[in-house]
Amino acid sequence: MADDNLTPLDAGFLEAEDSDPHASLTIGAIAIIAGPPPNQIEFLESVAQRLSMLPHARQRVRTLPLDLGSPTWEDDPLFDIGHHIRRVALPHPGEADALFGFVGRVMGHRLDRDRPLWECWVIEGLANDRWAVLAKMHHCMADGIAGARLFEALCDEATSDSVDTGAPHAEQESRGRLSRTRAVLSSPSEQLDLVAAAFEVPRRVAVKGLDTARGFARLVSEIFTPASPTSLIGPIGKQRRYRAARISMSETREICDAYGVTVNDVALAAITSGFRHILLKRGERPRPHTVRTLVPVSVRPARGGGTTHNEMSLMLPYLPVDVADNVQQLMTVHRRLATHKAGKESEGGHAFTTLAQYGPFMAIAWAVRLATRLPQHSVVTIATNVPGPKRILHVMGREILEINPCVPIALRLRIGIAILSYRDNVSFGITGDFDTTPDITDFADAIERAAANLLSAARRVETEAALRAQQGKPAS
Repeated sequence: MADDNLTPLDAGFLEAEDSDPHASLTIGAIAIIAGPPPNQIEFLESVAQRLSMLPHARQRVRTLPLDLGSPTWEDDPLFDIGHHIRRVALPHPGEADALFGFVGRVMGHRLDRDRPLWECWVIEGLANDRWAVLAKMHHCMADGIAGARLFEALCDEATSDSVDTGAPHAEQESRGRLSRTRAVLSSPSEQLDLVAAAFEVPRRVAVKGLDTARGFARLVSEIFTPASPTSLIGPIGKQRRYRAARISMSETREICDAYGVTVNDVALAAITSGFRHILLKRGERPRPHTVRTLVPVSVRPARGGGTTHNEMSLMLPYLPVDVADNVQQLMTVHRRLATHKAGKESEGGHAFTTLAQYGPFMAIAWAVRLATRLPQHSVVTIATNVPGPKRILHVMGREILEINPCVPIALRLRIGIAILSYRDNVSFGITGDFDTTPDITDFADAIERAAANLLSAARRVETEAALRAQQGKPAS
């Protein structure tokens, strides 16, 4: 699909926003930066120099009447960078509550569809001689991973290949395949192996296609199976609350090593504990089928290529909020994600969105619009994990101390969580509906407590294993 066209998945975020008058489907990141902020003119000039690296930064979305074709990107003839770069100062003393309150208000406001769908806020007056940048863009422009790359393009370390189309990698891979093919054709034994492999290909394709179809069927079944009713799901308003929870990446890897799990497993286990905590505090019983979460799965090339289009699928696991012990929560999350991966649900979802690109856009758009206007009772939350930059980043020579992600909520989801790693930190950016999640701070605190409990348990496991090794006893 041409780069100036929105894919069906990209356009789906516009359709979903149109279907929910209380939704603002924008993704964002808030960077906390050391030192005094630059003046507005300096910052405007710095961003203006980098706009060429940001696809669609000077373009707006153009739609066709009656959805006769997919929306496209077109240059904004009245583009004014001053409309997109804004500045505000927090009231003294500039504590986290004031910053998070401002982030919630900004993320709740919709972007102007008549202009390029992004904006950037410089926030002065943070405590301890700090300032912040809040970058926000519509989800139709990019998914979380592409959004992280675009954010990096605003930093001093950015290069012209910050947003990689993957072409050089594809060319190198093509040359490698050609040289391997020549080597195969020059060897008789390799020729026989090649013939045998050729007869195996149809069987593998058929098996993969069947597995993908089954995965898609499972996904559809889960979408239409309602979760247990709780206060976590229901109508939402226009206003948002925002909070951040933070844990150490090095400590998270200690947990991973002790229990043989992934960073994503640990993050989802901590979120599980957060949901269990607020359910109990609200006087509600956490049941096995209470919290089904939408877990986006990136289908981007492993080497980092691809476009800024949304390239993702999803899984829909239940979080084990009925389990009290943090370690048992972790192991249950690990098993469930393994089961969902083995069930090929993400492959099924990806196959569907890929095929949708070749269908008539009108039918797809109307189907999405109908589906998003029906009250959904299946998905309770979204938890998206985006790998962030490992190196230290700077903005105009000033060091970025931390980055907290922002994820939108819509369609009766009252809480959404974005997870982003930066340096040795893992940040949980929590977006909540203002009216129905007054306990969002308790939720964030519970995430940090759960991670601390898992770390303590992991270190006990490591200590016990070391003692057994000294005594010559086998590991349990």
